[in-house]
Amino acid sequence: MSEFRTGTGYDIHPLVEGRRLILGGVEIPFEKGLLGHSDSDALTHAVCDALLGAAALGDIGRHFPDSDERWKGASSLDLLARVVELIKERGFRVGNIDAVVVAERPRLAPFIEQMRSRLASVLEVDMEHVSVKAKTNEGLDSVGRGEAMAAHAVAMIVAR
Repeated sequence: MSEFRTGTGYDIHPLVEGRRLILGGVEIPFEKGLLGHSDSDALTHAVCDALLGAAALGDIGRHFPDSDERWKGASSLDLLARVVELIKERGFRVGNIDAVVVAERPRLAPFIEQMRSRLASVLEVDMEHVSVKAKTNEGLDSVGRGEAMAAHAVAMIVAR
């Protein structure tokens, strides 16, 4: 019988002018982007944290600290690829991902399939194993006021 493990992930970044908006490895046309040390892809960061949690490997800050210049401006898909390697080293593979991006705007629906495809490729799974949804915060808090974007993810990993 296979061993299954689950993990959850969360990330939030402020929106600022002068940065590209990257979510799920996809550049989305918008007047603002997410502020952070890497490309600040909150969706991919939440997926990383969910996978790391499922494998009991800590969080993204432990593996890719913002105090390390190697990660300045790094593609979060590259970070995710490293997380997948760590999962494999522990004898697991990705089972599935379910993620939610929370943002008032821009409208993310036109980019969801591309996000799923990019994430699935790095996760080494078929797209049917990656769910990405977009929700708003109905005008509430910093996300609702358009000051930030957040993402939640749940991951299941399976013994190889």
